[in-house]
Amino acid sequence: MQETVIKMRDVRKIYRSTTIEYEALRGVDLDITAGEFVSIMGPSGSGKTTLMNIIGLLDDLSGGSYELQGINASQLNDNNRAMIRNRTIGFIFQAFNLLPQMNLIDNVALPMLYAGVSTRERRERAREALRHVNLERWSHHSPGEISAGQQQRVAVARAMVMRPAILLADEPTGNLDSKTRDSVMELFHDLHALGVTVIIITHDISVAHHADRLIEIFDGQISQDTLLTDEFRKEPS
Repeated sequence: MQETVIKMRDVRKIYRSTTIEYEALRGVDLDITAGEFVSIMGPSGSGKTTLMNIIGLLDDLSGGSYELQGINASQLNDNNRAMIRNRTIGFIFQAFNLLPQMNLIDNVALPMLYAGVSTRERRERAREALRHVNLERWSHHSPGEISAGQQQRVAVARAMVMRPAILLADEPTGNLDSKTRDSVMELFHDLHALGVTVIIITHDISVAHHADRLIEIFDGQISQDTLLTDEFRKEPS
């Protein structure tokens, strides 16, 4: 039986200002086991990005409970959270977030710098990660010298260089054409085949259907949780 790496019970998130109170998540129950490939889909404002931020320890929950690999997230201090984000979770965002003043190999190596990995090992592992996404020959180029699709591949390499157990991707193909989107999704399948737990936040049904499980979120609550069999994927939308 696979280990439950994400366990949420009645998770709530409330944003408050001096004039308004907005409940972005309204009692989410969610279990994700090690090695799953999950897509989380919903319209703008549904709460899917808020959910990802809580899963990735980028934000605190307002109520309920969240365990990440058996650890109670509410009991973690800022240093613990930062360490887990660096070593356990890989992040990929729509905007790539590459540093323009650094070449590709240094961008990929950056998480290892924060983790105290030696210079030699950082460069070796960064080069290997770029090789995995077929960009090794571009190692010493800057992000501005490559295409958007290539930049997203660099972001995948950077997310994986610390060999995380969980990969969180927020709209990872939102800025890509369909051909480039499909090539990036192939990388996620490769990582999933290696045992990585892959969680993709998307509004694109064609991206969502790459996963083995589709969680739909609406108005801050999970509205549907579906295993994506081949027959399900063939059904007309």
